[in-house]
Amino acid sequence: MVKAEQDYYQILGLSQNADKKTIQEAFQKLALKYHPDRNKSPEAANRYTKIVYAYLILSDAQKYKQNEEENFLDYVQNTSYANVFSSGKKTQQTKGQDLEIRAYITLEKIASGGDEQITVHRQFLCKSCNGTGAAARSQLKNCTSCSGSGQKVTRSEERTDSLFQQITSCPACHGKGRVITTPCPQCLGIGKADKQESLTIKIPKGANDGLIIRIPKHGSAATNPSLPAGDLYICIQTFTDSRFQRKGAELWHAKTIDVTDAVLGVELKIPTLEGYTKLKIPAGTQNNEIFTIKEKGLPIQGSNQYGDLHIRIFIHIPTHITEPEKSLYKKLRSHPLK
Repeated sequence: MVKAEQDYYQILGLSQNADKKTIQEAFQKLALKYHPDRNKSPEAANRYTKIVYAYLILSDAQKYKQNEEENFLDYVQNTSYANVFSSGKKTQQTKGQDLEIRAYITLEKIASGGDEQITVHRQFLCKSCNGTGAAARSQLKNCTSCSGSGQKVTRSEERTDSLFQQITSCPACHGKGRVITTPCPQCLGIGKADKQESLTIKIPKGANDGLIIRIPKHGSAATNPSLPAGDLYICIQTFTDSRFQRKGAELWHAKTIDVTDAVLGVELKIPTLEGYTKLKIPAGTQNNEIFTIKEKGLPIQGSNQYGDLHIRIFIHIPTHITEPEKSLYKKLRSHPLK
C-alpha cells in the first residue's frame, strides 16, 4: 500500500492541518517549478510525479481509499499537467521563457515618477541562423529516432479499463524533432545569443517596493523560432540612500546632536527630497526622541497624499574631553539639572 498520508503533506511542504486551498496553492507553486516542460534537470520529472501524486491523494481522499496503489499510480500518470490545473487543454510551449529582474530606483525618481532607463541581458534568436541552430536550412534533418515528432511513446499491455502509455521527449533530438548536421558558426548550434538591451519603463509616482512591471515579449527567445519571446517581469526596488530609510511612503532620517544642544535646544538643517528644511529642536530633547515633518515623505501610490518625514534624534556623549571641559561638567554635576 501507499505511504502514510503525513508523508504526502511533507512532499508539499505542508503541515497536516493544511486546508484544501492551502494544499492547492502549494501544489501549483511546486508543479510550476518542477514540471518537465519548464525544468530540464534530471530529477525534475521524478519530483514532479511525486508532487502530483501527493496532491491527488490529499485533495481526493475518497478516491485514494477506493484504489489499490497500482491502479492509483496509473491514474496519476495519466493525469495531465493541464487537467490538474483545470485548464482543459494540453500544456505545451507557447512562448519563450519569462525573465525576472530587479530595477533599483532612486528615491527622487520614486517621488516624481516618470521614465527610467534600464539594461536587460536576455537571449535573442541568432540572426545568422534565425534560431534554427544550423549553418543552413539544408543542414536540418528530421530525427530518425522519433520521425520528427520530438516524442517517444512507450505503451504498456492493454488492460480492461485503460491503455497506459508514457510520452517523453526524444533523447536523440531533445524533443526538437530535428537534428543539426552542421551547426551555425555564430551560435554553435544553440540558436540563441545573449545580448544587452536598453529599455525605457514608466515608474508610477510613489511606486512601492516589490511592484512588478510586465513587458510582453521581452523575455528569452523561444526554442521554436515561430513562437514569441517570453515576458519580462521587472521588480521595483528602492536604491539605498544614505540620507533616508524608506518604510512605505514614510521616510526616516537620523540626526545626532551634542549634549549641550539637547539641553539648550537647537535649530537643525534637515534634508528632504526637495532640498533642505529647518527643524527646531526644543530644550530638554531626549535621546531617541522622534520629530515629524508632515507630508515630506514619498507620494502614496495611487493617491494625491504624501507620507511624512520622521527625524530620530541621537545624543552624542563625548568619550574624550579636555580638562577645561571636564571642569565644566563637574560644575554642572554640583548643580543638578531639573
